[in-house]
Amino acid sequence: MPELNPKTLALVQQRLDEAERNIQYVRQALAEGEEGSGEYAPAESVGGVTEIAGGERVVEGVFDGKNMQGNDGDEYPVPPNYASKSKLVEGDVLKLTVGTDGRFTYKQIGPVERRRVVGSLEIDEHGNFGVKTPEKVYAVLLASVTFYKAEEGDEVTILLPENSEAEWGAVDNVIHSG
Repeated sequence: MPELNPKTLALVQQRLDEAERNIQYVRQALAEGEEGSGEYAPAESVGGVTEIAGGERVVEGVFDGKNMQGNDGDEYPVPPNYASKSKLVEGDVLKLTVGTDGRFTYKQIGPVERRRVVGSLEIDEHGNFGVKTPEKVYAVLLASVTFYKAEEGDEVTILLPENSEAEWGAVDNVIHSG
């Protein structure tokens, strides 16, 4: 196999990670189908969206660090406060119920295995927060930083997917410096 430049290698790794998340989503969906949870009675399913009694719609998808990539091909914004409070990790499977009034209700239905990593909170030149670990710098949600009242230089424990690469970490704990 020819040697790939770092940029191409990173792109290939990103595509592999996306494929792993999609496979995990499909396995989760198959497992739920075998269990016959009876959680909702579908009226019609089109393009990954299930219409349920009362006109609500249900979409399942995979959390990417900021948004849910729906099984219908669309991207849905996940409220940062929910993602932070729930400590969502890239690859977690979510269910989104879209109410008849347009309200979005998310539920985590398939958490991935997690690992903990400790690093230092830093701010980049664009004002974005990240946690610098021995591996690399992981992006973190502003909502998590403000909730924990974290400041640059604080020691931060983040959660990452156990079996795949990630760009985003979920803040688990903060040890304030000074």
